[in-house]
Amino acid sequence: MSIYGGYGTGSPGSMQGSQGSNEHETVGAYALGILDDAEATAFEAHLATCEWCAQQLDELAGMEPMLAALADLPGSGTPAIGESLSAKPSPRLVERLVDDVGERRALKRRRSFYMIAAAAALIIAGPLAVIAANGGNSSGDTPAVATAKTTFDTLSDKVSATDKTTKVSATVAMSKKDWGTLGVVELSNVKGPLKCSLIAVGKNGERETMSSWSVPAWGYGIANATKAEAKAPLYAQGGAALTPNEIDHFEVMTFDGKKLVEVDA
Repeated sequence: MSIYGGYGTGSPGSMQGSQGSNEHETVGAYALGILDDAEATAFEAHLATCEWCAQQLDELAGMEPMLAALADLPGSGTPAIGESLSAKPSPRLVERLVDDVGERRALKRRRSFYMIAAAAALIIAGPLAVIAANGGNSSGDTPAVATAKTTFDTLSDKVSATDKTTKVSATVAMSKKDWGTLGVVELSNVKGPLKCSLIAVGKNGERETMSSWSVPAWGYGIANATKAEAKAPLYAQGGAALTPNEIDHFEVMTFDGKKLVEVDA
């Protein structure tokens, strides 16, 4: 692409067909602050009436600080940090920066799409997403319970941990999907009342909530419990846009911010 070109979906003609292509092609250079005064003034007049360019400029916002931060790299051919950026940077460097930002934003959009798809699948599943082994139903296992526990049992990739302080134990079973990771957590020795979430933490620090549930006062997975429902562990199923190899660890957190247990991926 030209260093003066924008990027994104759609086209100038689809949103502002009456304008010439030259004005549209200067949006990238304007965002980087490398137009001279006359060029910048002309583009600003065009920008006031062009929705497409306004959208592209919004997406390219912040590129100039990136350029400044990289300006003193060896061989960049640009001024050192703190010096004026009045000299136009290397076309290759500009193109690389614009393309990099475009790729990162496209990846973010794809991840958002996959996360929405995973959430939609869980919404369709309804009550199958979070259940106890006996479902709180004295009549025994139901088809819904069998589905969740069977999912956990059939997934071979499992990781476990017990917190030394809270004594809560968790095993996370996971499977790679086209949209990210399917995960089912088996939670034991947890007492309520609590509201909890299973969170996948990426190697890049990104945090994604996979599932949430409530723990009644009698709890789940309590070995010496007098109440029958409290003896069975809880199974919570969810999904993350992160793939298994992108996940560093899992956390079971209460809604008020207390970590019950952390499980390395």
